[in-house]
Amino acid sequence: MRVGRIPYLNCAPVYGAVDRGIVSLDAELVSGVPTVLNRGMAEGTIDVSVVSAVEYARDAGKYLLLPDLAISCDGDVRSVMLFSTRPATELGGERVLVSRSSMTSVALLDLLFEHVWKVKPGFVRGDTEADDLQRDQAPPVAARLVIGDAALMLRHREHPVAIAHGHEYPFVYDLGAEWKHWTGLPFVFAVWVARREINVRAALQVHGALIESRAWGLAHLTQIADDASAICHLPSAIITEYLAGLDYGLGLEYLEGLSEFFRRLELAGKVPQGKLVFLPAA
Repeated sequence: MRVGRIPYLNCAPVYGAVDRGIVSLDAELVSGVPTVLNRGMAEGTIDVSVVSAVEYARDAGKYLLLPDLAISCDGDVRSVMLFSTRPATELGGERVLVSRSSMTSVALLDLLFEHVWKVKPGFVRGDTEADDLQRDQAPPVAARLVIGDAALMLRHREHPVAIAHGHEYPFVYDLGAEWKHWTGLPFVFAVWVARREINVRAALQVHGALIESRAWGLAHLTQIADDASAICHLPSAIITEYLAGLDYGLGLEYLEGLSEFFRRLELAGKVPQGKLVFLPAA
């Protein structure tokens, strides 16, 4: 059994107890940015994984959702950010660098430009991880979509990544907050899924281990933040605030937000019509 994980801070509460040997997971862990894990699930090289919400919508017939497990926000997400040199409403026709790492964030940004800011920029695919921001070899752009740990680093001007990047962005938009203002609903960025052909009992064992690990992680956010602080060079308090602001379940309100996002993507012709199907009990 191969289980995918994203090497970002936002996954630490779900995998923290597994990493520390507190919870046993009888599987090989495979790390990758969301698009890499999406591809692994689509090609069958990974059995269970966290994936972009859009990956599930794009090909729901291949997957079963793991119940009560997601990465979501109800307002500010803090790690999916549009950094811009001008107001979003003035970006029509301008070049906007979008991350290759996340399908969901790009799809959400596209909806916001069309329906909220009502302009059409030109999206330029690029790499926006922390190392890429420091090298900054991307072509000149008016704005850039940055996700994950790199977004947290770029938001804090004293961080080495922000200093090395060297650009000022007077207009910064949190995509979770923008969705909330637009729809009044939470937003689900990522879900955990199993491929439909794998053994249900084995998938349930993975699910149970991840739920147990999440329970430990949410009860030990300060410890997780302290451990991560030395690695990512962000203050522990900022990491704790960030993780505490995320939701790792998939309750009714979050399912409503996820369904609304999928409905809008269907109307835009971005994903086929589908439905939410969950891993059954053994």
